[in-house]
Amino acid sequence: MNIVFSKPNITNINEMQELVKEDVLNGNILLRTSDEMANTIRSYIIVKVNDKLAGFVALNIYSKNLAEVRSLIVSKKHRGLKLGKELVKACIKEAREYQLKQLLALTYEEGFFKSLDFKLIKKENIPEHKIWADCIRCKHFPICDEKALIYQLD
Repeated sequence: MNIVFSKPNITNINEMQELVKEDVLNGNILLRTSDEMANTIRSYIIVKVNDKLAGFVALNIYSKNLAEVRSLIVSKKHRGLKLGKELVKACIKEAREYQLKQLLALTYEEGFFKSLDFKLIKKENIPEHKIWADCIRCKHFPICDEKALIYQLD
């Protein structure tokens, strides 16, 4: 099995949107248009298994101190290979390279992030008032049942 982590390019966007489609429809992940993904393509990390897209994640930087792990997805076929953990670890590594202080995750998978040393916090305690503009686009808005977790980088 050949597993490769890399940065995507514009030609990967349609395949990325197809992979995340079910989770967007059920409200677990926010829809990102092709243009939004193109605009933020540098924030993504993809993983391919035997040259097929198996998952991706984005590291969205909000300030010189805070970034968010978002849009984490691994195909059902490739779950159990720890690809999700490796994608988040790649975000942690990249956040350290940028010398950020904290990494935020808003998620329904609290246990997954806790296994990577993220700590549960109250949403109202999110540092620097994470930009909530994305939230209005969520199916669950205004009743958010996601958990907020923080990873300390320093």
